[in-house]
Amino acid sequence: MPLPFLTADRAFDEAGEDLALPFDDRDQWRRPYRPGPWRVAAAALLLLLASYVLFAAVIVAAAGNRSGGAVFLGLAALVIVCALRLLRMGAWVSAYGLRRVRFLVTSTAPWAKVQAVRTVQQPVRWLGLPRTVQGQALVLVSGDRSGAEPTQLLTTHNADFLGRPDAFDRAADGVEVWADEYRGHA
Repeated sequence: MPLPFLTADRAFDEAGEDLALPFDDRDQWRRPYRPGPWRVAAAALLLLLASYVLFAAVIVAAAGNRSGGAVFLGLAALVIVCALRLLRMGAWVSAYGLRRVRFLVTSTAPWAKVQAVRTVQQPVRWLGLPRTVQGQALVLVSGDRSGAEPTQLLTTHNADFLGRPDAFDRAADGVEVWADEYRGHA
């Protein structure tokens, strides 16, 4: 089974200077970077928890309590969906626009409404927690929200880039290249 999120960094590395957007099908939504180790570890722990809950569902159902087994089965399905949603979080790009996927909400900005995508030095949240630290953020300045704060797409201290500043620079550069390429055409 192909895992396209594992090939994102390799495609940018192999493309070199000649090809700014190394993907054939630009209409498909893609994340131009790999999920970070913190995000993958959290999803793996959730899937491990789901396996234990599934095992409990089998034991409870085998003991004769089918409604209790169904409850555990539903809980395991919920945990699996949460793990998959956690892995999908991040910034996604295509020829249509820029998409920010969060845990519960997804927002899409068409390239026509994107004024700028740039890297700024500012306080950022550490792993999404309330604590803020000084870091870099890739922000989206959208034309449809006058006077609004720029939207943070990626930060150096989120689950994808904590402890990986080179990966943040590559991902930010990749998103900025997509923005430069398609803002003029939209």
